[in-house]
Amino acid sequence: MAAFGSKTKQELIKKYRLNDTDTGSSELQLCMLTERINHLVAHLKNNKKDSATRHGLLCLVGQRKRHIKYLNKKKPDVLKELSKKLKLKIKTQG
Repeated sequence: MAAFGSKTKQELIKKYRLNDTDTGSSELQLCMLTERINHLVAHLKNNKKDSATRHGLLCLVGQRKRHIKYLNKKKPDVLKELSKKLKLKIKTQG
C-alpha cells in the first residue's frame, strides 16, 4: 500500500469509521479497498502494459467482492447506504 499513502488511509478511516476506535470493520475495509481499486484503475489507464498491477487489482476486486457478500448477508441496509456513498453498483438482498 505504498503508493496509496498513509495520509489518504488515515483520512478514509476518519471519514468512514463507525466509532473512535474503529480501524478494521467490514464497512471501513470495503471503503479502503474501493479507494485502492480506484487508484489502481487510474494508474492502469496510463500504464496499459503493467500486468503486475493488473493482477494486484484483480486480487483487490476479489477481496472487495467477499466483503460485499459478507455485508449483504449480515447488514444489507448498511451495504445499501455505503454503496450509495461509494457509487458502487450492488445487488442487495432486501
